[in-house]
Amino acid sequence: MARQRTLVLGGVRSGKSSWAERQLAGHDRVDYLATAAERDDADWARRIAEHRRRRPAHWRTVQTLELAGALAAPGAPLLIEDLGNWLARTIDRTGGWDGDLSAFRTQADQLVDAWQHSRARVVLVSNEVGSGVHPETRAGRIFADELGRLNTALASHADEVVLVVAGLPLWLRGPVTGQPEPEPRQSGERQ
Repeated sequence: MARQRTLVLGGVRSGKSSWAERQLAGHDRVDYLATAAERDDADWARRIAEHRRRRPAHWRTVQTLELAGALAAPGAPLLIEDLGNWLARTIDRTGGWDGDLSAFRTQADQLVDAWQHSRARVVLVSNEVGSGVHPETRAGRIFADELGRLNTALASHADEVVLVVAGLPLWLRGPVTGQPEPEPRQSGERQ
């Protein structure tokens, strides 16, 4: 299997996740690394269920925050969904919301290193935070700043970088020939 690291960026409901899934649709085996935590929230549960319904049944779903280890291990192609959830949960785990981000940044550096040296086919989905409103809260600013830094570091080592807007890919780096284009949606179909 050829090494190829694709970073897929986009805003909320931009179509980035379904576009990313289509990039690995032809593979017999895919490990889908889900970084979101289960919550006591009906809307969140619906969103997760929607993602699960969309994925092929033969893909293996693993809920994990241990992305660096998964990137280092040889195996099936990986789809990582998504970096924003990983970042928020890792900052929670390391106590970084109070301002000391050193433990979080160590883990972020390990993730970037594993991404850089991964031999796997990887599609990593992340939110593009630079186009939105400047967050009013400290936690919001920490999230936006750290995700922006992490996206930049990962993009510098990516083979492809794609920004998905309204379901359409805008290639920032790439594309690799032979990549499938997104299928047109039916009128009124929701993302």
